[in-house]
Amino acid sequence: MPRMKNDDRDAPDAPRPDAPPPTGDMSAEEFRRHGHALIDWISDYFTNIEARPVLAQVKPRELIESLPTAAPAAGEPMDDILADVDKLIAPALTHWNHPSFFAYFATSTSAPGIFGELLSAAFDVKSLLWRTAPAAAELEEVALSWLRQMLGLPDEFAGVIYDTASVSSLHAIAAAREHLALDIREQGLSGRPDLPLLRVYASEQAHSSIDKAVIALGLGQRSLRKIPADADFRMDADALARAVEEDKRDGLLPFCVVATVGTTSTTSIDPVAAIADVCERRKLWLHVDAAYAGSAGIVPELRPLVLDACERADSLTLNPHKWLFTPFDLSVLYCRRIEVLHRAFSLVPEYLRTPAAETEGVRNGADYGVQLGRRFRSLKLWMILRYFGHDGLAARIREHCRLARLFASWVEADPRWELLAPVPLSVVCFRAVPPLNAAGETGDARAAGEPDDARAARLDALNERLMHAANSTGALFISHTRLHGKFTLRLAVGNIRTTEEHVRRAWQLLNDTLHTTL
Repeated sequence: MPRMKNDDRDAPDAPRPDAPPPTGDMSAEEFRRHGHALIDWISDYFTNIEARPVLAQVKPRELIESLPTAAPAAGEPMDDILADVDKLIAPALTHWNHPSFFAYFATSTSAPGIFGELLSAAFDVKSLLWRTAPAAAELEEVALSWLRQMLGLPDEFAGVIYDTASVSSLHAIAAAREHLALDIREQGLSGRPDLPLLRVYASEQAHSSIDKAVIALGLGQRSLRKIPADADFRMDADALARAVEEDKRDGLLPFCVVATVGTTSTTSIDPVAAIADVCERRKLWLHVDAAYAGSAGIVPELRPLVLDACERADSLTLNPHKWLFTPFDLSVLYCRRIEVLHRAFSLVPEYLRTPAAETEGVRNGADYGVQLGRRFRSLKLWMILRYFGHDGLAARIREHCRLARLFASWVEADPRWELLAPVPLSVVCFRAVPPLNAAGETGDARAAGEPDDARAARLDALNERLMHAANSTGALFISHTRLHGKFTLRLAVGNIRTTEEHVRRAWQLLNDTLHTTL
């Protein structure tokens, strides 16, 4: 989008090309022209994205200092605005859609999803009630029914779309609390001597959003008990059972367990079947956080791994914006007792009351969460499911898992590197353990006279330097975690444009960087 040429643009009396009209919106002609130019720019962006550094190569506040300190008094031509997107905004982005973006978790957008987002913005509906956006209300049910069938979940699971898994899990825990029938909706928690401490359980590997959920719901962090994980970073179901029994003896009220399918650090999968046994014995609400890994359930051979016993859960969340190539944001909460979620949040003020004929057999989105107005998110998911189809989406997820296993095989075959966690899906946790002394001893071998903690610190420092050096090249972006106290590198495959060549290049770059870092 080149900047429009106009030598007299700043002259006070000069006509401004493409200037906005004094009232009303952009003309249809101008909208069409800029729309075509913008689609062309986006197409070129994806075509040439590998020429851009993955990680933004700017300094803090650099963009702020390059922009005016106040909005313009008079409107500016759209050509100038779009030119500045190209010149100033795009270079200040970390490009999550880059095929060598291997940080954090599987993510990328897709063309049908972008079209869906564009149409949603054009329609600009607020899906409060069925009558305010019938298509949005009904398409959400259709798209989530399709996805539920692809996942093999039972018909009794009804779905609701939120923005992120953090919000989905918060609503699930709120439903679990409502299911206690303690009149918390009306009476609250504070100032009630009749209520014991309500207890939520999650693995020590669970996402921090569970901590935030108990904070936001007024339960407090002391209500969340973290259960130890085993050597493969999965919740210890026996430890969970013991914790529940202990809390009940101490007069606490256990009510909810959060199992994780695809933890943030390692993508470990909690033993849902064993956890469900505990929940059923003690009548606890079981919520499954499958934000990342849940999408893999559409792959027939992966479904037994990621969704085993999940049909026994009371609620389950997954994020199509992670591994189903959906533009951020779109998270799904499936609930086996959707009426409990409705009971927890339904609140209809007078101005939203509608005739009974408009409520029969339909769902008003505002009744299932804290948000009143809701975006038309289901449109982009529906378009993606139609464009790629079940088989197409499964093939892409299957390929990402193959690429991760391939990368892991290279790590295992090279004595200078080691795996630090199993690789069930598309994330590889590893680190460099090169020779660290003249004798050629590896990082796990004991250097003469060097304490264990000193050797561990040297390896941690080496891997941190390695990560930053590799990321600073702009050729890839990887992230890290800590496993058993070790600084751990993470390579997450999940971009729709990532190929084996990109993974091979990443491996080569890491090895070259290791050589220069030592």
